[in-house]
Amino acid sequence: MSTTIPLLLFAGLADRIGTSSLAFNVPGLPLTAGELKSLLSEAYPHAKSQIATAFVAVNQEYALSDQLIQIGDEVALIPPVSGGDGTEGDAPDSKSSTDGNCLITSDKLSVEEAVAKVHDANHGATLSFIGTTREMTGEMRTVTLEYEAYIPMALKEMQQICADILSQWPGTQCAISHRIGTVGIGETSVVIAVSSPHRASCYDASRYAIEQLKRSVPIWKKEIWDDGSEWKGPQTGPWDPMIRQ
Repeated sequence: MSTTIPLLLFAGLADRIGTSSLAFNVPGLPLTAGELKSLLSEAYPHAKSQIATAFVAVNQEYALSDQLIQIGDEVALIPPVSGGDGTEGDAPDSKSSTDGNCLITSDKLSVEEAVAKVHDANHGATLSFIGTTREMTGEMRTVTLEYEAYIPMALKEMQQICADILSQWPGTQCAISHRIGTVGIGETSVVIAVSSPHRASCYDASRYAIEQLKRSVPIWKKEIWDDGSEWKGPQTGPWDPMIRQ
């Protein structure tokens, strides 16, 4: 007997299908994540290429193609993310969500607040990475950036990055803050603060944090130009958010 799955869609995929939420009919449950993508491609052939590159998320975690989707699961289709260079829907007037040392907010970011979260009297090294909106990319002039996030899953992924860092570099602390909504030229979109007993671990952990954020955290950016706009994703190679290095 057929049933309906509520689906969440984001960024360019939502634009292509024409909605950010979809009640999608399937033959029955359970079915696999791969089967869901096949059914969506048949129902929306004009979005087939975007669906092919997207990952299914089940209960705010990336799913392998053979993972079963059950009744009551929260299901989302995640197009390639753009991370630390990337609201649900339109930009809110003021909105913040936190989980431990991780923050997603529509307000301007504070480097000092992020650094304070990782302060430790026994740590000899503290680094802050600050990502800002640049005006020129080659010959293209950016007017603003628009950031969108699958907020609860993004916070979980950011917390996992902090846990990865603590595991790989014992004693090292990390805090991640990301802006959503409209971010103007020269404004800060992401702040990553890291502190560690020694500088080598601090440098390595900071680089890991931004690279993993750009790979796995469901945050997207739309570049707004004078004459158009475009959602941005990974710039090189295939996208696999489940890789952790």
